[in-house]
Amino acid sequence: MRKYFGTDGIRRIANTELTPELVYKVAKAGAYVLAKHTDHTPTILIGRDTRISGTLIESAMVAGFLSYGANVKLLGVMPTPAVAYLTRKLNADASVVISASHNTYEFNGIKYFSNKGMKISDELEQEIEEIMDSGKLGELTAVNEKIGVSEYALDLMEEYIYFFRKCFDDVMENNKREDFIVGIDTANGATSVVAEKVFKALGIKYKMINNQPNGININENCGSTHLEGLRKMVLEEKLSLGIAYDGDGDRCLAIDEKGNEIDGDKLLAIISNNMKEKGQLNEDTIVATVMSNLGLNKYAKDNKLQLLQTNVGDRYVLEEMLKEGFNLGGEQSGHIILLDYNPTGDGILTSLMLIKAILETKKNASELGDMVKIYPQILINAKVDSNKKYDYDKDIAIKQAIERLEKEFAGNGRVLIRPSGTEPLVRVMIEGENQEYITKKAQELVDLIEEKLK
Repeated sequence: MRKYFGTDGIRRIANTELTPELVYKVAKAGAYVLAKHTDHTPTILIGRDTRISGTLIESAMVAGFLSYGANVKLLGVMPTPAVAYLTRKLNADASVVISASHNTYEFNGIKYFSNKGMKISDELEQEIEEIMDSGKLGELTAVNEKIGVSEYALDLMEEYIYFFRKCFDDVMENNKREDFIVGIDTANGATSVVAEKVFKALGIKYKMINNQPNGININENCGSTHLEGLRKMVLEEKLSLGIAYDGDGDRCLAIDEKGNEIDGDKLLAIISNNMKEKGQLNEDTIVATVMSNLGLNKYAKDNKLQLLQTNVGDRYVLEEMLKEGFNLGGEQSGHIILLDYNPTGDGILTSLMLIKAILETKKNASELGDMVKIYPQILINAKVDSNKKYDYDKDIAIKQAIERLEKEFAGNGRVLIRPSGTEPLVRVMIEGENQEYITKKAQELVDLIEEKLK
């Protein structure tokens, strides 16, 4: 069990749990682990979102990197995928994003990326933790001319904007519609500046909300976790589409012209359909997680696509994509990976792929969204003994209850049981055609699990 890193880097309350002292150690140990095989002075990029604690955490990270002897380029406020892209573009040795993604402003976090622009593996995170706690940090101190130097590289945002122009300029110009207007909610986060620049550069008409960050309003009733304001704007102003990003810009969800949500599963369907028609979908395969809706399974089957499902987490989706050479994958949350462009989820990229599909098919967003029938889902946590949470599949009564329910669904429903990785909980998720019925069945299963594993 890792001590500091969770499923998506380190994420804690800034300055009390994620202290400058801890950040300094994470930086110094990380620089050593990620650059120990290089034969040159390592260069590390740092980007951050708009949280008030961002510069505090950034300063501590810079100190740790420079103390080790690494040089640093400070990118300023920059979406996570932009940092990933620039890491590869500039041949940097590693990079860090300071963000707590969709969490509220008091949290902050640290995500490391390798020289390939990919989130580092569990094994590397484990190694960083071991160095942090080994007493070895004192030995990793640069002296004299070996001390690192930092520089601001805020102009590198233009490289990220050029990436989108290079990929989408022609398609947007050739399919321009004067009546097509997009509402954009940047969650007062890392896309607050760059999203507007990208849409302006591509000539896409837009209206912006929640793009005035003040350090504490990131994700506050806005962005991909709070779609109500965007939905209201789309309907009231009769917009063609609404786009919502999360705090660090690696996720995207959408609202169609009728006010319906286009979640990650629908995005995967729309984008895969567009890519398949052009012969661009490798092996006609989508990679998703076990939490993807049954509707995506049925869409894939009906359209002769293969749907592979991994453990929950974008890193596991990416691992499967890299292993087999697939180029489209993602999560229900709107974390979509388009490997031909960038090795991490990219909210702006995802939104442009959606807009591209709408313009090229000359259909409304709602028509494309209707490709997938989303089945009702219910998720309830069963509170169990921490030592028994992995034993649910060994109990005969629990196994039989699950089997009976799956037999009853006959392909029109699904039961998914997942022990929590961090809490004494077993998560019970059921999908089916009737919300009331699946809620009743999920509660019955939770009651049984709690009784057997207490």
